[in-house]
Amino acid sequence: MHIYLCTLTFHENLFYATREVGRLYETGRYLHNYALTYALELAVSPYFNNVQSPRYAQDLRPLNDRGIYVTPAKGIQITYALNTFKYASNKYHVEMKPGRTNTPTFGRAKEIAPESVFQFAVLSEKEELDLPYWLRMGLWRSKAELQHEVVEAKRTGVTWNQATLPLNPLDFAKNLATFDLISMPPSSILDNVMLESEWWTAVTSQGQIRLPVNLSYTFPEGRS
Repeated sequence: MHIYLCTLTFHENLFYATREVGRLYETGRYLHNYALTYALELAVSPYFNNVQSPRYAQDLRPLNDRGIYVTPAKGIQITYALNTFKYASNKYHVEMKPGRTNTPTFGRAKEIAPESVFQFAVLSEKEELDLPYWLRMGLWRSKAELQHEVVEAKRTGVTWNQATLPLNPLDFAKNLATFDLISMPPSSILDNVMLESEWWTAVTSQGQIRLPVNLSYTFPEGRS
């Protein structure tokens, strides 16, 4: 198994609404593995979708046959920028005539600031991957620089151990002891996961990496 240990450094503010508290729209310290898979162009969504709903299962499941999997990313060096935005009443769009009052309102976006760094891994069992050097992510299509180190992982026996990167709980066999639950759409992710599993282990320039075997994109019945 080849493991690409990836470091993603943002050059622009990153914004997506992980949590909404009143007028505050907050960007979290994690990146979902679905978003990363699309950003790496390992999966491609159709340009036009007439039902306006995600196609995660259709787009991501083919990667299982290729032996490719992307983990969620965790922030390892994060700073924030708080921006205020204003918008006016749009009653005339609904009623097709000008509104009687102009009532501007505002919101605040807590964004990931430039030079923030995330870490994740790409696993590839069969292919040598040509990962892009630049990615764009988030609502603003923010630019980020990708650097990676490729290592050969060894498979070890079943033990209780802690994964070194966050995991999507839908994508592995669960025999969990402890974990931190990170609530974020479209599915929550777990960090600091202690579980019983066989493991992929490798030594990188940033230390040892340890991930459970048989990670694959999995979707409950009836969920796209």
